[in-house]
Parts: sequence; C-alpha cells; structure tokens
Amino acid sequence: MTDRGTDLALPLYTAAEFRRRAQSQAGGPIDSAWREHGDHVLNADMLATLEGMRLKDAAVLVPVVDDGANTRVILTQRTVKLRKHSGQIAFPGGGIDADDASPEAAAMREAQEEIGLDPRFVEPVGRLPHYLAGTGFRITPVLAVVQPGFKLTINPDEVAEVFDVPLSFLMNPDNHRRDAKVWNGILRHFYVMPYGERQIWGITAGILRTLYERLYA
Repeated sequence: MTDRGTDLALPLYTAAEFRRRAQSQAGGPIDSAWREHGDHVLNADMLATLEGMRLKDAAVLVPVVDDGANTRVILTQRTVKLRKHSGQIAFPGGGIDADDASPEAAAMREAQEEIGLDPRFVEPVGRLPHYLAGTGFRITPVLAVVQPGFKLTINPDEVAEVFDVPLSFLMNPDNHRRDAKVWNGILRHFYVMPYGERQIWGITAGILRTLYERLYA
C-alpha cells in the first residue's frame, strides 16, 4: 500500500481513515477523471460513445458504516420488477431531481426512500469521478460515513434486500475479478467481486474499483 504519512496512526479501513482519504484522494480532478478509472479503462473503445450520449444525471450513496475496525459498506439487491438494472446489487441512489440541492442531497434522499437511512446519521465526505453508464446515466458516487444507531426499512417496490460487506474485502484487489460479455452486440469488460453467494458486478463493481484506485491503490 502507498504510504501517505498517517497510515501507522489510523488503521487502514476505519471510518476515520476512509474519511481522510476521501477528502484528500489522489488522482485527477473529479469532473474529468472518469476515463482513468474502473471499468472505463477496460472499455476504452466505448469512451467516445459514452461521451456522445444524452445522459441523465444521477447520484448514488457509498455508505461506509463507522463500526470501529469492522467498517462495512451498505449495499442493496434491487427488485426484479424494476425496468433498469433489475435484480442487480447496487448502492442506494437514483436520478437527481430539479429540487435536489446537490448530488449529496439526491443520494441521501434516495437512500432514505429506498432503505430508510435517516440523513441525520450520514456525513458526506467526498465524491468519486462520474461513472458513465451505457444505460443512460451520468452517476456521481457520493462517499459518506454513516454513524451507528440507524435503523433500515426497505422500500419493497425498489429493494429486495439490504446487506453489508466489509470495506477491507471490497478494497482488496485480489477480490476484483475481470470478466466480459456481449451487451448490445459489443463485447464489454467489467469487474466482478464475488462475496459468498452474491455477485457484485456492473456499475457497482466499477464504482468500487474506482474507489480502490482513488483511495487505496
């Protein structure tokens, strides 16, 4: 791991160290660095196409629960009845509405609507570069530390299940497997992060890979 001066003072995967790295992350400017990270690098031939698409702005919350050395990330399993990304593992999030003050506001609103996460427990600590999705979204990942004591209630119209995964597991590159499949007639490369019986892949794995590259690589 890269020595950033205070790694000996703060255990690598505590919420405090996550916050510090999120606020001082390495890499290019947030708005223009998306090309350099995650599965966008694996699909360089698609970048011009993505840039030329008419994309809807969206935001997702990357919620890291402050629980001592057992810091973990909240994820959801989307219901199979949704029109897009049905059944997939995802971060809480959705489209940015006109009355949302910021991507942070949109991400926290969506997290409250989808899983009942009270914004009073959520501290936004940074953003990742946009993730441009071929399904028509320009996604802003909002990094947040979540204080313990919250209670979750899922919205069954959108979420089938909510669960968490240790941050240490997700930030271990040994758990980032590369795969490929044909989508709309084009071979697309992506990351897969198997966790037990769950397969974290697609947009979620791409964002997690970007998180690793920006904060922990």
